[in-house]
Amino acid sequence: METRMLVVALVLSFSAMAIAQEPPPPDDQDRPPREGPPRDGPRQGPDRYSIEQATSDQAQLHTIAFDGLAYLTGDFGFDTFLPPGKVSDYFGFQYMRDIDAKEGGHNTSFLTNIASNMLLVLNAEQKAKLLALGKAQEADIKRFAEMRLPLIKAFRRNLEGDLPAGSKGLDKSAVLKYSASLYELDGLLAYQRAQVMGEISHGLTDQQKTALSKLKFGDSRTWPDVPEQLDKRSMSHEVNVAVMTYASEMFAWYAGSLEADTYFCPERHGMYFGGFGMKTAPAMGKQNYSISTSLTGDSGAKFLNALTDSQRAQITNLVDLQRKDLSEIVTTRRAIATELRKFQKGETADKDKVLTLSKRYGELDGEMSYLYALAFANVGKSLTTQQKDALAKLRTINPTDPRGPFLYSSPLRNPNIQNLDFLFGIKP
Repeated sequence: METRMLVVALVLSFSAMAIAQEPPPPDDQDRPPREGPPRDGPRQGPDRYSIEQATSDQAQLHTIAFDGLAYLTGDFGFDTFLPPGKVSDYFGFQYMRDIDAKEGGHNTSFLTNIASNMLLVLNAEQKAKLLALGKAQEADIKRFAEMRLPLIKAFRRNLEGDLPAGSKGLDKSAVLKYSASLYELDGLLAYQRAQVMGEISHGLTDQQKTALSKLKFGDSRTWPDVPEQLDKRSMSHEVNVAVMTYASEMFAWYAGSLEADTYFCPERHGMYFGGFGMKTAPAMGKQNYSISTSLTGDSGAKFLNALTDSQRAQITNLVDLQRKDLSEIVTTRRAIATELRKFQKGETADKDKVLTLSKRYGELDGEMSYLYALAFANVGKSLTTQQKDALAKLRTINPTDPRGPFLYSSPLRNPNIQNLDFLFGIKP
C-alpha cells in the first residue's frame, strides 16, 4: 500500500513539472502532435527517452490515469480515434520524433518533411514499389481499424452495464483471443512493409546513401525543406497516407537502430479508451497545432486526485498487475524488430516467427486492455454525481471538435460492428 501511495505522490508532484471535417494532409492525420512520454522539464538529450522510461511506473501511471479520465468523460466515438502511425510501428519513427534535437517531432510538418526528403532520394522504380505496397495494403489497413471496433464497443458496454443475457461480464479468454487475431494482422502488415522497405534499402546506390547521410536521425534541423514528391491526384487519400508513412518510417528504419525500433511511447498499449480522442482529435484540420506535452501527466494526476482512496487503488494497482505483461511486450517487440531487420541485409525474415510473436503481443496487450476495462468500469460505476461533475470540468470538449466514430482519424459513418456476445462469453 505504501508503494502505491508513493507512486500516486510521484504523479502528483511530477505533473506540476511535468479536423474541421475535411481530412488534413497525411502528416496531420497520421502523426498528430507528439504522443510520446509526458515531459517533466527541459529535454536532456536522447537518453531521456528509452524503453526503461516508457515502462517506468511514473510514465505508465500517467498514461493509465489519463486514459481513465478520457474514458469516463468520453464516448464510443472518441474511443475509436487512433493515429495510423500506431500500426506496425517497428521502424523507429516514434523514437526519432521523441528525441528530435529541434523538438519538432510534434509539429505537423515533421512527417511530411522527412518523407519528402526520403522520396526525393529514391528513384522512380523505388517509389513505384512503395506505391504498389500502399495499394496492396489499403484493404488490410482499413480492416485493422475496423477490427478494433468490436473490442471498443464491448469495453464500453461493460462500463455501461449493458451485458448480454446470461453473461456476468467480459470474457477474458475471448478478449485475449480476439486481440491476438488483431495483432496477427498488425504483424503481417509490418512484415510486408519491412520486406519492401528492406529491399529498397539494401539496393540503395552509393550516391543515394551519401544523400541520406546528410539527413540526421533525431535532428530535423538537417532536413531541408523540399516540395512534396507525390501526385496526390494519382492515388486515393488512403494510399497517399500509407506511402507517406512508409517513406518516413523507411528513413527512420534505415538511419536508426534496433533499440529505436523496439521503443514505444507509453500510450502505445490499451488504445481503446479514448486517450488519443481526447488528446489528438482536436488537432484534426488545424495547421501548426501543438498539444501540451504536459497534458497527459497533469490531467492524469488531477483525475487520481478526484478519486477516493478505494477508487484510486483500482487505477494504481494496474501498474503492478500489468508489469509482467509489459516486460514481455518489450521482449516480444525486440524479437519482432530483430527479425524484420534481416530484410535490410538482403536476408529473408521468418514470416511464421513474426506472426507467432505478433499473436503473443496481441494476447499481452489484450490482457492489459482487459484489466484497464475492468478497473475503469469499477471506478465509473462508483462515481458520485459530484465526482462526475468534477471530472467533466477536467475535460472541456469543444462543440466543434470532431466526435467520431473514426476510422483511424477520419470520421466514419454508420460503422458495421459484428455481434459482440462472444466477447462476453456467450457462444453463438
